[in-house]
Amino acid sequence: MSNKEIIEAYYKYANAGEWDQWCDLFTDDMVMDEQLAGHIEGLATLRPMMGGMKVAYSKFQNVPKHILVDGDQGAVVSHISAANAAGIPIEADVMNYFRFRDGKISYMANFHDSKPFEPFLNQKL
Repeated sequence: MSNKEIIEAYYKYANAGEWDQWCDLFTDDMVMDEQLAGHIEGLATLRPMMGGMKVAYSKFQNVPKHILVDGDQGAVVSHISAANAAGIPIEADVMNYFRFRDGKISYMANFHDSKPFEPFLNQKL
């Protein structure tokens, strides 16, 4: 896949709730700086974390608005429409930054206002 196709698959799998396929887009030694989860290193750490997404969110859609790919880097401006496990809605604009190596995502960071995610952060599962 091209780097643009990897980005497109990233959102396709996330929006379908296909978290195993989503994780397969990352290198084994991936690094992620995630606004809510913090600093994550290694696919072995990421994969079990993503297994909880279906429990923590009753709805999750992350729709790209702008995609830019330049060599081994990419950036996406998107909008998340989600709901926590109890169905409380979450709406947020997001910016994701990607670096690619050997046909996979080696680094990813996201940036957004954390306030809209309070229903997710404060829920009791």
